[in-house]
Amino acid sequence: MSTSTSAVPAFTADLPTLLSLAAALSLMPLAFVLGTSLIPSSQLRNRLLFFWHAYDACTHLFIEGTFLYHCFFSYKQLQPGETAPLVHGPPYFLNRPDRAYGPAYGVGASARMWQEYGKADARWLGADLGVVCLEILTVFIGGPLAVYICYLLTKASSTSTPAVSKAKYSGRLWFLCISLAVAELYGGFMTFGPEWFSGNSALETNDPVYLWLYLVYFNILWVFVPLWVLYVAWGEMRTAFTVAAAAGERSTKKLN
Repeated sequence: MSTSTSAVPAFTADLPTLLSLAAALSLMPLAFVLGTSLIPSSQLRNRLLFFWHAYDACTHLFIEGTFLYHCFFSYKQLQPGETAPLVHGPPYFLNRPDRAYGPAYGVGASARMWQEYGKADARWLGADLGVVCLEILTVFIGGPLAVYICYLLTKASSTSTPAVSKAKYSGRLWFLCISLAVAELYGGFMTFGPEWFSGNSALETNDPVYLWLYLVYFNILWVFVPLWVLYVAWGEMRTAFTVAAAAGERSTKKLN
């Protein structure tokens, strides 16, 4: 496996690094608390779906949202003739050859978090055009969509929701779950596909922490869980069509 050619410092468990990891991982218990509070324990599947989509929404909005912020508002002003390590030439982000944009040039906790992740994938240090475009869709469409799915899950799981309304909520729920799951899988491939086909030049895979924690763990969830969501949605669709077909046959027999 090829790795980044730039010199990347080995993983160091210093305080800023540990705080960055804690901030990223803290979203999981938050999503778990929300799921156990809003979805009845008797509906384990819906609770798991809520947990995933709440975690998905928090990650997109609160973590990846800060990446976009730094891409548009954090920059280094370049002097005439000066070059920046993350600016490789035209086309330039925002058509500004005099600026180097990205979290690498930001300050504060969120910039430090992305500077840490950027040790494993250098594209997240600057304003990579492909990554920025994917993240715009992820933050402004994927994040709110995941929030709405959580809302639909609470309605579809509530014992106080009338049966007719539950059917309405469930129809929206599974359509949007499928849409978001497919978008997550597509986005993941378009994120890492260019690297796989170009020798992983931006990825650092020699350090086991960068490889297994940063690159694998923090990304593999968005492969296996969307596949599980699609599997569950396929079962729901198959059941719905089977029930509808059986109801149609009974109606036909009554008419005859």
